[in-house]
Amino acid sequence: MQSTSISFSPSISNHHNPTSLSPSRVLYQYGSVNFLKTPPKLKSIRCSINFSSSKLNGTGSWISVPPPVHERESDGVLMVQATSVPETIGEAPKSNNKPLVDTLYLGLLFALWYIFNIYFNIYNKQVLKAFHYPVTMTLVQLVVGTSLIIFMWTFNLYKRPKINGAQLAAIFPLAVVHALGNLFTNMSLGKVSVSFTHTIKALEPFFSVGLSAMFLGEFPTVWVISSLLPIVGGVGLASLTEVSFNWSGFWSAMASNLANQSRNVLSKKIMVTKEDSLDNINLFSIITIMSLILVAPFAFFMEGIKFTPAYLESAGLNVNQIYTRTLLASLCFHAYQQISYMILEKVSPVTHSVGNCVKRVVVIVSSVLFFSTPVSPINTIGTGVALAGVFLYSRVKEIKPKPKTA
Repeated sequence: MQSTSISFSPSISNHHNPTSLSPSRVLYQYGSVNFLKTPPKLKSIRCSINFSSSKLNGTGSWISVPPPVHERESDGVLMVQATSVPETIGEAPKSNNKPLVDTLYLGLLFALWYIFNIYFNIYNKQVLKAFHYPVTMTLVQLVVGTSLIIFMWTFNLYKRPKINGAQLAAIFPLAVVHALGNLFTNMSLGKVSVSFTHTIKALEPFFSVGLSAMFLGEFPTVWVISSLLPIVGGVGLASLTEVSFNWSGFWSAMASNLANQSRNVLSKKIMVTKEDSLDNINLFSIITIMSLILVAPFAFFMEGIKFTPAYLESAGLNVNQIYTRTLLASLCFHAYQQISYMILEKVSPVTHSVGNCVKRVVVIVSSVLFFSTPVSPINTIGTGVALAGVFLYSRVKEIKPKPKTA
C-alpha cells in the first residue's frame, strides 16, 4: 500500500534587511547594554501517516495501528515521527483578563518607580545636608544594593547568572560610567536643591545627541534639534534665577549627564556573542557589584572612613537618624533603578523616555513642596520649558528622515 508522509519544518528568514543578524542569532537590548542571544533551538516535527500499517476490520472500516514512535536528536534538532493526531486536541481558552492584568502590573511598576525615586531624593538630600561626604554616601548605597543582590541569589529568589570573561569585559565600561553618574548626582544634591539638580539633568538629551553624533555617526534630524532649543533655553533661564545656585553643584549635575549618556552610547557599541546572555535584573546586579568594587578604593582615598558612629557623634550628628535615613535612601535607590530596568523590558525606549520625563516633573514638584524650596516665577517657567522640551524630544527622536528618491 502506498505510504503518505507529511513533513513540517519551521524556518526563519529575513527578507527585509539583508544586513541583519543571521537567523540563529537575535539581538536583545537589556536596559543599557545590547547582547546577541541565540534563541532556543527549533524543533522539526515530521508527521507521517502510514496507510500500509492500517487494518480493515470486519465491518469494512479502517482500524489504524500506529507504529512505534521513534525519537532521535541530531545536531540539536529533535526529529519526531508521529502517525496520528487526536481530533479532540484544541487550543486552550485564552483569558480575556490578561491584557488588563498586564496593564495594571505596568501601572504599578511606574507608580513604584516614581515613589521610590521621590523618597530616595528626599532621604538622600536630608543626609547630604548634614553629612557632606558624597563619595562615602555613594559607596554605602552600592553596599546596600550589593547586599540585596547577594541575598537574592543566595536564597534563590532569582537565578544567579553564569557570567564569563567576555561579558565582564563588555559590562566594565558601563559599570564605570554608572558609578560616575551616581557619584556626580550625589555631589550635586549635596550642593544645590533637589529641584535644581533635576532641572540640570533635563539636559541629558543634549548630551545624548552630541555623543551619538561624535562616536556613532548618528546625526540628529531637524525635529530633534528643534526640541533641544527649549531644553537648553529653559535650563539656562532656571539657572539664572535659582536661589541655591553654585558652580560646584551645577557642574556636578552636568558631569552626571555626561556619564549617564556615555553609558547609553557605549551600550550601542557593545555586543557579546555568547549564548548565555543576561536579563535586565542580572545585568543591573552585575553593574552594581562592579560599581561597588570601583568606588570603594576611591572613597577610602578621597574621604577616608567617616561613616563610623564615633565620627558621627564627634561631628554632633544623630547617629540613629543618619543611619536610618541612609538605609532608606539606599533601599529606595536600588529599588527605583531596578524597577526602571524592569519597565524598560516591557515598554519601548520612547515610552520609557516619556515616563522618565514625567518622573522628573514629579520629583521636582514633590521636593519643592517637601523642602519648601523658594522658587521664583521665572525659575518655574524655565523649568517648565525645559521639561516640555524633554517631552517633545522623546516624541520626535523616532521620526526618521524620508529617503531621497532619484
